[in-house]
Amino acid sequence: MEDNRMDETLEAQETEAETTADVDGAEDTRTREELLAEVQRLTAESEDYKGRYLRAQADFDNFRRRSRQEKEEFAAYANTRIIEELLPVLDTFEMAMQSADKADVQTLLTGVDMVYRQLQTALGNYGLAAIESVGQAFDPNVHEGVMQVDSPDHPAGTVVMEMRKGYKLKDKVIRPAMVQVSQ
Repeated sequence: MEDNRMDETLEAQETEAETTADVDGAEDTRTREELLAEVQRLTAESEDYKGRYLRAQADFDNFRRRSRQEKEEFAAYANTRIIEELLPVLDTFEMAMQSADKADVQTLLTGVDMVYRQLQTALGNYGLAAIESVGQAFDPNVHEGVMQVDSPDHPAGTVVMEMRKGYKLKDKVIRPAMVQVSQ
């Protein structure tokens, strides 16, 4: 009984397909086999597109994962160059400390001065520069005023004393200078 209904449905669809006009008004005279072939072709094309989409999505996920891993690795080893430049400073400082037992105060001061200059040079190679403050006009962008003092030798708003050096890394202030300002 069910088979009869299915056959009747297919026959009705074939009759309808044969008599249905397309957009131009011409009759569609394709057979059932032609329509099935068209359905199969479209199904295969759809599967191909689906496969391409899934491969593209997997490629994008892999790209995102690789990018994240590269970022993490870069962040973990970003300071390698500066550390390599600071190692000789550490070596010189170690030598100065070892010679402190045998040497006089002047030799120790010379060693410490060498370490200080090496450190300044190494950090300067990366763009670190001290902010000049004493005698300059107070600038809240680069100075942190912690005290105001009366100073007949300086005009009002002038930095009189630097309590802690300030530093810029290239053009960016990374630590403002802590200063006393004249009133």
